[in-house]
Amino acid sequence: MKTLLASSLFAATLLGFSSNAQAQDSCDLTISNMNWASAEVMASIDKIILEEGYGCTANLVPGDTMPTFASMTEKEEPDVAPEMWVNQFREQIDKAAEEKRVAFGAEVLSDGGEEGFWIPEYMAKEHPEIKTVADAFDHPELFPSKEDPSKGAFYNCPAGWGCQITSANLFKAYGAGDKGFVLVDTGSAAGLDGSIANAYEKKEPWFGYYWAPTAILGKYPMVKLDFDVKHDPQEWQNCTTVADCADPKKNAWTKSEVYTIVTPKVEKMTNGVKEYLNTRSWGNDTVNKLLAWKEDNQATGEDTAYYFLENNEDIWSKWVSPEAAEKIKDSL
Repeated sequence: MKTLLASSLFAATLLGFSSNAQAQDSCDLTISNMNWASAEVMASIDKIILEEGYGCTANLVPGDTMPTFASMTEKEEPDVAPEMWVNQFREQIDKAAEEKRVAFGAEVLSDGGEEGFWIPEYMAKEHPEIKTVADAFDHPELFPSKEDPSKGAFYNCPAGWGCQITSANLFKAYGAGDKGFVLVDTGSAAGLDGSIANAYEKKEPWFGYYWAPTAILGKYPMVKLDFDVKHDPQEWQNCTTVADCADPKKNAWTKSEVYTIVTPKVEKMTNGVKEYLNTRSWGNDTVNKLLAWKEDNQATGEDTAYYFLENNEDIWSKWVSPEAAEKIKDSL
Protein backbone atom coordinates (compact mmCIF):
# COMPACT_ATOMS: atom_id res chain seq x y z
CA MET A 1 0.00 0.00 0.00
CA LYS A 2 2.86 2.36 0.87
CA THR A 3 4.52 1.54 -2.45
CA LEU A 4 1.28 2.22 -4.33
CA LEU A 5 0.80 5.55 -2.52
CA ALA A 6 4.38 6.62 -3.22
CA SER A 7 4.00 5.71 -6.88
CA SER A 8 0.77 7.70 -7.07
CA LEU A 9 2.37 10.73 -5.48
CA PHE A 10 5.35 10.49 -7.83
CA ALA A 11 3.04 10.24 -10.86
CA ALA A 12 1.01 13.21 -9.65
CA THR A 13 4.19 15.22 -9.18
CA LEU A 14 5.34 14.37 -12.68
CA LEU A 15 1.89 15.28 -14.04
CA GLY A 16 2.07 18.62 -12.20
CA PHE A 17 5.48 19.39 -13.67
CA SER A 18 4.23 18.37 -17.10
CA SER A 19 1.16 20.61 -16.81
CA ASN A 20 3.27 23.57 -15.69
CA ALA A 21 5.67 23.05 -18.57
CA GLN A 22 2.80 22.87 -21.04
CA ALA A 23 1.28 26.02 -19.56
CA GLN A 24 4.57 27.87 -19.95
CA ASP A 25 5.05 26.61 -23.53
CA SER A 26 1.42 27.08 -24.59
CA CYS A 27 0.68 29.69 -27.20
CA ASP A 28 -2.97 30.52 -26.66
CA LEU A 29 -3.18 34.29 -27.11
CA THR A 30 -5.79 37.03 -27.21
CA ILE A 31 -5.25 40.11 -29.40
CA SER A 32 -7.05 43.42 -28.97
CA ASN A 33 -8.87 44.28 -32.19
CA MET A 34 -8.88 48.08 -31.80
CA ASN A 35 -11.72 50.01 -33.43
CA TRP A 36 -9.75 51.95 -36.06
CA ALA A 37 -8.56 50.72 -39.44
CA SER A 38 -4.77 50.52 -39.04
CA ALA A 39 -5.00 48.72 -35.70
CA GLU A 40 -7.70 46.37 -37.03
CA VAL A 41 -5.46 45.34 -39.92
CA MET A 42 -2.39 44.80 -37.74
CA ALA A 43 -4.43 42.67 -35.32
CA SER A 44 -5.44 40.42 -38.21
CA ILE A 45 -1.85 40.26 -39.49
CA ASP A 46 -0.69 39.25 -36.01
CA LYS A 47 -3.35 36.54 -35.80
CA ILE A 48 -2.35 35.00 -39.14
CA ILE A 49 1.40 35.17 -38.47
CA LEU A 50 1.12 33.79 -34.93
CA GLU A 51 -1.14 30.94 -35.99
CA GLU A 52 0.50 29.98 -39.27
CA GLY A 53 4.10 30.83 -38.43
CA TYR A 54 4.31 29.91 -34.75
CA GLY A 55 1.52 27.38 -34.22
CA CYS A 56 -0.41 29.54 -31.78
CA THR A 57 -4.12 29.83 -31.21
CA ALA A 58 -4.87 33.53 -31.51
CA ASN A 59 -8.26 35.10 -30.86
CA LEU A 60 -9.27 38.68 -31.62
CA VAL A 61 -11.26 40.50 -28.94
CA PRO A 62 -12.89 43.94 -29.31
CA GLY A 63 -10.82 46.78 -27.89
CA ASP A 64 -10.27 50.49 -27.52
CA THR A 65 -7.32 52.39 -26.07
CA MET A 66 -8.15 52.99 -22.42
CA PRO A 67 -10.39 49.93 -21.77
CA THR A 68 -7.76 47.64 -23.30
CA PHE A 69 -4.95 49.18 -21.26
CA ALA A 70 -7.01 48.92 -18.05
CA SER A 71 -7.84 45.28 -18.74
CA MET A 72 -4.22 44.41 -19.50
CA THR A 73 -2.91 45.98 -16.30
CA GLU A 74 -5.69 44.64 -14.04
CA LYS A 75 -6.51 41.24 -15.56
CA GLU A 76 -3.48 40.54 -17.80
CA GLU A 77 -5.75 40.22 -20.81
CA PRO A 78 -5.80 40.62 -23.74
CA ASP A 79 -2.23 39.47 -24.26
CA VAL A 80 -1.42 41.83 -27.12
CA ALA A 81 -2.47 45.39 -27.97
CA PRO A 82 -0.97 45.77 -31.48
CA GLU A 83 -1.28 49.55 -31.85
CA MET A 84 -1.32 51.59 -28.64
CA TRP A 85 -1.01 55.37 -29.05
CA VAL A 86 0.89 56.07 -25.83
CA ASN A 87 1.40 59.86 -25.77
CA GLN A 88 -1.93 60.59 -24.15
CA PHE A 89 -1.17 58.42 -21.09
CA ARG A 90 2.57 57.85 -21.23
CA GLU A 91 3.08 58.16 -17.46
CA GLN A 92 0.57 55.39 -16.71
CA ILE A 93 2.08 53.06 -19.30
CA ASP A 94 5.63 53.72 -18.12
CA LYS A 95 4.58 53.01 -14.54
CA ALA A 96 2.82 49.78 -15.52
CA ALA A 97 5.89 48.68 -17.47
CA GLU A 98 8.17 49.51 -14.54
CA GLU A 99 5.92 47.38 -12.30
CA LYS A 100 6.04 44.61 -14.94
CA ARG A 101 2.26 44.57 -15.37
CA VAL A 102 2.79 45.17 -19.10
CA ALA A 103 5.78 45.42 -21.41
CA PHE A 104 6.61 47.43 -24.52
CA GLY A 105 6.91 45.54 -27.78
CA ALA A 106 7.98 47.07 -31.08
CA GLU A 107 7.30 50.67 -32.05
CA VAL A 108 4.72 49.44 -34.52
CA LEU A 109 4.54 52.72 -36.47
CA SER A 110 8.23 53.30 -37.17
CA ASP A 111 7.77 56.98 -38.01
CA GLY A 112 5.02 57.45 -35.43
CA GLY A 113 1.50 58.70 -35.81
CA GLU A 114 1.40 62.12 -37.44
CA GLU A 115 -0.81 65.11 -36.79
CA GLY A 116 -0.44 68.58 -38.20
CA PHE A 117 -1.37 71.06 -40.91
CA TRP A 118 -1.20 69.89 -44.52
CA ILE A 119 -1.55 71.08 -48.10
CA PRO A 120 -2.00 68.95 -51.26
CA GLU A 121 1.18 67.79 -52.96
CA TYR A 122 0.22 69.61 -56.16
CA MET A 123 0.05 72.90 -54.25
CA ALA A 124 3.42 72.27 -52.63
CA LYS A 125 4.93 71.77 -56.09
CA GLU A 126 3.17 74.82 -57.52
CA HIS A 127 4.16 77.01 -54.56
CA PRO A 128 7.57 75.82 -53.31
CA GLU A 129 7.77 78.94 -51.15
CA ILE A 130 5.08 77.43 -48.85
CA LYS A 131 7.16 75.22 -46.56
CA THR A 132 5.91 76.15 -43.08
CA VAL A 133 2.62 76.82 -41.31
CA ALA A 134 3.59 80.51 -41.07
CA ASP A 135 4.21 80.61 -44.84
CA ALA A 136 0.71 79.32 -45.51
CA PHE A 137 -1.00 81.66 -43.05
CA ASP A 138 0.85 84.59 -44.68
CA HIS A 139 -0.95 83.87 -47.96
CA PRO A 140 -4.74 83.66 -47.50
CA GLU A 141 -5.15 84.47 -51.20
CA LEU A 142 -3.76 81.02 -52.07
CA PHE A 143 -6.51 79.24 -50.10
CA PRO A 144 -9.74 81.15 -50.84
CA SER A 145 -12.87 80.25 -48.88
CA LYS A 146 -15.80 79.05 -50.97
CA GLU A 147 -18.21 81.13 -48.90
CA ASP A 148 -16.09 84.30 -49.07
CA PRO A 149 -13.20 84.18 -51.59
CA SER A 150 -11.76 87.34 -50.04
CA LYS A 151 -10.87 85.18 -47.01
CA GLY A 152 -8.52 82.23 -46.72
CA ALA A 153 -10.01 78.90 -45.59
CA PHE A 154 -8.43 76.68 -42.95
CA TYR A 155 -10.16 73.31 -42.46
CA ASN A 156 -10.34 72.41 -38.80
CA CYS A 157 -10.18 69.07 -37.03
CA PRO A 158 -13.57 67.27 -36.69
CA ALA A 159 -15.97 68.64 -34.09
CA GLY A 160 -15.69 67.03 -30.67
CA TRP A 161 -12.16 65.74 -31.16
CA GLY A 162 -9.32 66.98 -28.96
CA CYS A 163 -7.44 68.19 -32.03
CA GLN A 164 -10.26 70.68 -32.70
CA ILE A 165 -9.18 72.61 -29.60
CA THR A 166 -5.50 72.31 -30.50
CA SER A 167 -6.03 73.45 -34.08
CA ALA A 168 -8.14 76.42 -33.02
CA ASN A 169 -5.52 77.52 -30.48
CA LEU A 170 -2.73 77.27 -33.04
CA PHE A 171 -4.88 79.15 -35.57
CA LYS A 172 -5.11 81.92 -32.98
CA ALA A 173 -1.41 81.73 -32.06
CA TYR A 174 -0.40 82.30 -35.68
CA GLY A 175 -2.74 85.29 -35.92
CA ALA A 176 -4.53 83.61 -38.80
CA GLY A 177 -7.79 85.47 -38.27
CA ASP A 178 -6.05 88.83 -38.45
CA LYS A 179 -4.25 87.70 -41.60
CA GLY A 180 -7.54 87.02 -43.37
CA PHE A 181 -8.31 83.36 -42.63
CA VAL A 182 -11.52 81.75 -41.38
CA LEU A 183 -11.87 78.41 -39.59
CA VAL A 184 -13.97 75.97 -41.60
CA ASP A 185 -15.87 73.42 -39.52
CA THR A 186 -16.30 70.23 -41.58
CA GLY A 187 -18.47 68.69 -38.87
CA SER A 188 -17.01 65.18 -38.90
CA ALA A 189 -14.12 63.03 -40.05
CA ALA A 190 -16.15 62.12 -43.14
CA GLY A 191 -16.67 65.81 -43.85
CA LEU A 192 -12.97 66.53 -43.51
CA ASP A 193 -12.11 63.57 -45.76
CA GLY A 194 -14.67 64.76 -48.28
CA SER A 195 -13.17 68.25 -48.40
CA ILE A 196 -9.74 66.79 -49.29
CA ALA A 197 -11.16 64.40 -51.88
CA ASN A 198 -13.22 67.17 -53.48
CA ALA A 199 -10.23 69.53 -53.60
CA TYR A 200 -8.04 66.84 -55.18
CA GLU A 201 -10.58 65.95 -57.85
CA LYS A 202 -10.79 69.58 -58.92
CA LYS A 203 -7.14 70.42 -58.15
CA GLU A 204 -8.35 73.23 -55.89
CA PRO A 205 -6.48 74.78 -52.94
CA TRP A 206 -6.77 73.14 -49.53
CA PHE A 207 -5.13 73.89 -46.17
CA GLY A 208 -6.00 72.35 -42.83
CA TYR A 209 -5.62 69.76 -40.11
CA TYR A 210 -5.10 66.06 -40.84
CA TRP A 211 -3.39 62.98 -39.42
CA ALA A 212 -1.73 59.71 -40.45
CA PRO A 213 -1.93 56.83 -41.04
CA THR A 214 -5.20 57.01 -42.99
CA ALA A 215 -6.69 55.83 -46.27
CA ILE A 216 -7.07 59.44 -47.44
CA LEU A 217 -3.30 60.00 -47.45
CA GLY A 218 -2.90 56.74 -49.34
CA LYS A 219 -5.17 58.08 -52.08
CA TYR A 220 -4.32 61.77 -52.06
CA PRO A 221 -0.66 62.70 -51.44
CA MET A 222 -0.42 65.57 -48.96
CA VAL A 223 2.54 67.54 -47.61
CA LYS A 224 2.78 68.26 -43.89
CA LEU A 225 4.04 71.77 -43.18
CA ASP A 226 6.71 72.53 -40.58
CA PHE A 227 5.49 74.44 -37.53
CA ASP A 228 8.47 76.87 -37.44
CA VAL A 229 8.95 76.12 -33.72
CA LYS A 230 9.91 73.16 -31.55
CA HIS A 231 7.39 71.30 -29.46
CA ASP A 232 6.96 72.92 -26.03
CA PRO A 233 5.42 70.27 -23.73
CA GLN A 234 4.60 72.75 -20.95
CA GLU A 235 2.82 75.14 -23.31
CA TRP A 236 1.11 72.15 -24.89
CA GLN A 237 -0.28 70.97 -21.56
CA ASN A 238 -1.12 74.38 -20.10
CA CYS A 239 -2.56 76.11 -23.14
CA THR A 240 -2.26 74.51 -26.59
CA THR A 241 -4.66 71.69 -25.70
CA VAL A 242 -6.86 73.74 -23.34
CA ALA A 243 -10.20 75.01 -24.59
CA ASP A 244 -10.48 78.82 -24.76
CA CYS A 245 -6.87 79.43 -23.72
CA ALA A 246 -6.58 83.23 -23.65
CA ASP A 247 -3.10 83.63 -25.10
CA PRO A 248 -1.85 80.57 -26.99
CA LYS A 249 1.70 80.58 -28.32
CA LYS A 250 3.02 78.94 -31.46
CA ASN A 251 3.69 75.28 -30.83
CA ALA A 252 4.20 72.05 -32.75
CA TRP A 253 2.66 68.62 -32.57
CA THR A 254 5.14 66.14 -31.25
CA LYS A 255 5.52 62.74 -32.87
CA SER A 256 2.79 60.41 -31.62
CA GLU A 257 4.58 57.31 -30.36
CA VAL A 258 2.69 54.13 -31.25
CA TYR A 259 3.81 50.89 -29.61
CA THR A 260 2.70 47.31 -29.26
CA ILE A 261 1.98 46.51 -25.61
CA VAL A 262 2.05 42.95 -24.26
CA THR A 263 1.35 41.14 -20.99
CA PRO A 264 3.93 39.31 -18.83
CA LYS A 265 2.71 36.03 -20.37
CA VAL A 266 4.10 37.08 -23.76
CA GLU A 267 7.34 38.30 -22.20
CA LYS A 268 7.99 34.81 -20.81
CA MET A 269 7.50 33.02 -24.13
CA THR A 270 10.52 31.28 -25.66
CA ASN A 271 8.98 30.13 -28.97
CA GLY A 272 9.78 33.23 -31.06
CA VAL A 273 6.49 35.05 -30.41
CA LYS A 274 8.09 37.64 -28.15
CA GLU A 275 10.83 38.29 -30.71
CA TYR A 276 8.24 38.76 -33.47
CA LEU A 277 6.20 41.26 -31.42
CA ASN A 278 9.40 43.09 -30.50
CA THR A 279 10.42 43.38 -34.16
CA ARG A 280 7.48 43.97 -36.50
CA SER A 281 7.10 47.58 -37.50
CA TRP A 282 5.98 49.50 -40.58
CA GLY A 283 5.90 53.06 -41.85
CA ASN A 284 3.00 55.42 -42.52
CA ASP A 285 3.52 55.26 -46.25
CA THR A 286 2.95 51.50 -46.24
CA VAL A 287 -0.08 51.77 -43.96
CA ASN A 288 -1.66 54.66 -45.89
CA LYS A 289 -1.55 52.70 -49.16
CA LEU A 290 -2.86 49.56 -47.49
CA LEU A 291 -5.78 51.42 -45.91
CA ALA A 292 -6.59 53.02 -49.26
CA TRP A 293 -6.80 49.51 -50.77
CA LYS A 294 -9.01 48.42 -47.85
CA GLU A 295 -11.38 51.32 -48.37
CA ASP A 296 -11.52 51.02 -52.17
CA ASN A 297 -12.32 47.32 -51.92
CA GLN A 298 -14.60 47.61 -48.87
CA ALA A 299 -12.42 44.90 -47.38
CA THR A 300 -12.39 43.55 -43.84
CA GLY A 301 -9.35 43.69 -41.60
CA GLU A 302 -8.72 40.00 -42.33
CA ASP A 303 -9.02 40.50 -46.11
CA THR A 304 -6.56 43.40 -45.91
CA ALA A 305 -4.15 41.37 -43.79
CA TYR A 306 -4.06 38.59 -46.39
CA TYR A 307 -3.63 41.16 -49.18
CA PHE A 308 -0.66 42.64 -47.31
CA LEU A 309 0.97 39.25 -46.66
CA GLU A 310 0.50 38.15 -50.27
CA ASN A 311 1.96 41.34 -51.73
CA ASN A 312 4.56 42.54 -49.22
CA GLU A 313 6.79 39.57 -48.40
CA ASP A 314 9.80 41.90 -48.53
CA ILE A 315 8.41 43.72 -45.47
CA TRP A 316 6.88 41.04 -43.24
CA SER A 317 9.51 38.35 -43.85
CA LYS A 318 11.97 40.52 -41.93
CA TRP A 319 9.70 40.34 -38.87
CA VAL A 320 9.82 36.57 -38.47
CA SER A 321 12.28 33.68 -38.40
CA PRO A 322 13.11 31.96 -41.72
CA GLU A 323 11.22 28.85 -40.55
CA ALA A 324 8.11 30.87 -39.68
CA ALA A 325 8.33 32.74 -42.99
CA GLU A 326 8.21 29.47 -44.94
CA LYS A 327 5.19 28.25 -42.98
CA ILE A 328 3.35 31.54 -43.55
CA LYS A 329 4.11 31.54 -47.29
CA ASP A 330 2.86 27.96 -47.58
CA SER A 331 -0.40 28.94 -45.89
CA LEU A 332 -1.24 31.82 -48.21
